[in-house]
Amino acid sequence: MLPWRYIVVEGVIGVGKTSLTKLLSTRTSGRLNLEVVEENPFLGQFYQDRSAFAFQTQIFFLLSRYRQQQNLFQHDMFSSTLISDYLFAKDRIFANLNLSDDELVLYNQLATILEQRVLKPDLVIYLQARTSVLMERIRWRGRAFEQDMDEGYLNALNAAYSYFFHHYKDSPLLVVNTDNLDFVNVPGDFDLLFDQIGEKFNGTRYFAPDSGPE
Repeated sequence: MLPWRYIVVEGVIGVGKTSLTKLLSTRTSGRLNLEVVEENPFLGQFYQDRSAFAFQTQIFFLLSRYRQQQNLFQHDMFSSTLISDYLFAKDRIFANLNLSDDELVLYNQLATILEQRVLKPDLVIYLQARTSVLMERIRWRGRAFEQDMDEGYLNALNAAYSYFFHHYKDSPLLVVNTDNLDFVNVPGDFDLLFDQIGEKFNGTRYFAPDSGPE
């Protein structure tokens, strides 16, 4: 039994957050909450022309995630561990990176209202990886709408995530470097990570498999 009731797994596109979420749900018999990505009708166009489709893409994600959060917590969340593959507040990372100044003003007004009605997690697990590693994983999983992913954009996104979580204080935060961690295909790697998740702590903790936990 984990000491956390509501766990969120986060990280840049391709880092393995959905895979880890599913593994944790299986190991703990917890409830699984997965972000709906493919249903965004603007996403493919966004990767081809970010400036033209950024606002539509962002607003669709914001409202879709909010509706999902509200439906999620209509149930008794304390009946079992809840594990999700996205943090609602991370939507601002993409907004700040992709929207124009005028668009960002409108976005922030709406996001501020919605964030007040979303429950914060008991633990956030932030998965990190180098951009080159992320590009390789994206190519390997072969999602059609991600094949036009620009490496420069992914690198900027990676930096934005690092900045966001460097300042994140809303919940206990476990930062995991996944460059040398294959928790999907190597059971021992998952066991090592699961042991880290199973320890109660406050503030921020770091785990890098090549050098051990700090």
